[in-house]
Amino acid sequence: MNAVLAGLELVLRWDVILTILVASAFGLVVGAIPGLTATMAIALLVPITFFMDPIPAVGAMISCSAMAIFAGDIPATLMRMPGTPASAAYSDECYAMTRKGEAEVALGANVLFSALGGLFGTAVLIVSAPLLAEIALGFSSFEYFWLALMGLACAIFIGSGSPVKGLVSLFLGLFVAQIGIDNPAGVPRFTFGNSNLLGGVDFIPAMIGLFAMSEVIRTIAAGAPDWSVRQTSLGNPLKGWGRLIVKYWPQQIRGNITGTAIGILPGAGADIAAWVSYAMSRKFSKTPEKFGTGHVEGIIESTSANNAALAGAWVPALVFGIPGDSITAIVIGVLYLKGLNPGPTLFLNNPESIYAVFIIFIIANLAMIPLGLAALKAGTALLRFPRRILIPLILLFCIVGAYAVNNSAYGVVLMLVFGILGFLMEEHDIPIAPCVLGIVLGKMLEESFVTSMIKADGNLLAFFERPIAGGLGVMTLLVFCLPLWGALKRRRAAAT
Repeated sequence: MNAVLAGLELVLRWDVILTILVASAFGLVVGAIPGLTATMAIALLVPITFFMDPIPAVGAMISCSAMAIFAGDIPATLMRMPGTPASAAYSDECYAMTRKGEAEVALGANVLFSALGGLFGTAVLIVSAPLLAEIALGFSSFEYFWLALMGLACAIFIGSGSPVKGLVSLFLGLFVAQIGIDNPAGVPRFTFGNSNLLGGVDFIPAMIGLFAMSEVIRTIAAGAPDWSVRQTSLGNPLKGWGRLIVKYWPQQIRGNITGTAIGILPGAGADIAAWVSYAMSRKFSKTPEKFGTGHVEGIIESTSANNAALAGAWVPALVFGIPGDSITAIVIGVLYLKGLNPGPTLFLNNPESIYAVFIIFIIANLAMIPLGLAALKAGTALLRFPRRILIPLILLFCIVGAYAVNNSAYGVVLMLVFGILGFLMEEHDIPIAPCVLGIVLGKMLEESFVTSMIKADGNLLAFFERPIAGGLGVMTLLVFCLPLWGALKRRRAAAT
């Protein structure tokens, strides 16, 4: 109890609260700009934290990342341009609601369930950090192979419409993931003599190109017409919160659990949590045919998952010093600089600092509701701007975001290439989501498979010998087989 009170004393200071508020506002701005990411926002904060005490520095990181992940939903809903990769999974669903005149419902759900998901992940972080981190640390290459394969199987359900076109998009993403020298054999692949491609294709410029740049190209090709939405002002985002909680509480709980579990796995993060949760929501929905037409069910589950994953990623970061995602990878460096070396001894030597981190997480997620609602009002002002003015500004931010990844024009070239690719894919009704998932999980799938085969000396049964790996393997095979079984049953029913 003394440690909790000491943690409260560290947090409830004017300089810490002011830092949290300023960092939250910064995260909202960066997250709401298509092309910039939560990771980029954290990276920009690092030089500033050099001049801060440990608790304000950590508080700035936590509040900025939480707000940036949520803020990515605003341009995704209003313009179909996800502000961060974590919002990409359900951007089409959000934009479809905007086109139907239900933007306030989608944005209200984003605010509410983002905050609830973050609080759930924080509760898990507080109660079960050591146990859950130990489980995640026990994952070997066998478990990671099945996890990656399950994520790719989800791409079949993410891509609405023709499964064949979804597979085409998925294989494009897997091909992109193979480019470069970063593979188990260390052999250059598909570089065509270009030294820039030796390092592979950076995910951030590719994401900016596929989602934001493709929309810019489409707008230019159409002559920059007005926004194709029915509403240019936002209604009451608070309306219907009680109904949404009562009706969709199973989806919220499932998204919270899925997001936290995936966030705890080192290297997974909020992006994968959102993709998997959206696919699960569609798979287990009683009305899967509504997905893609502006259905709030999938939005609730996936937006709960990506914010829960953000807190879950701190479990291995704090307990073992292993980053759960790219954000905590940066945060670990700041913790070392501030003398808060992550690891089990941190809980023994500095318990008050640990409780201060927990309290900051709670404050940041509670503050997300009032600050998020204020940000929604500002975000809808984007719809009042003519496209011929706003699109060049978005293009500028896309170029800056793509360039800032490695401070190289190579990122801008990648963004343009993938922008053209995304434009052509959508012109032929090929979904983009499976392609993005293939890029994200391709390397993990290959590396974990090769490593596992070396360990097992080529024995495929070894993928089922470990209890967790066997369970994940059975679940993955069911994900592949159940749609085929359902298709056969429907064909037999039609024949009779």
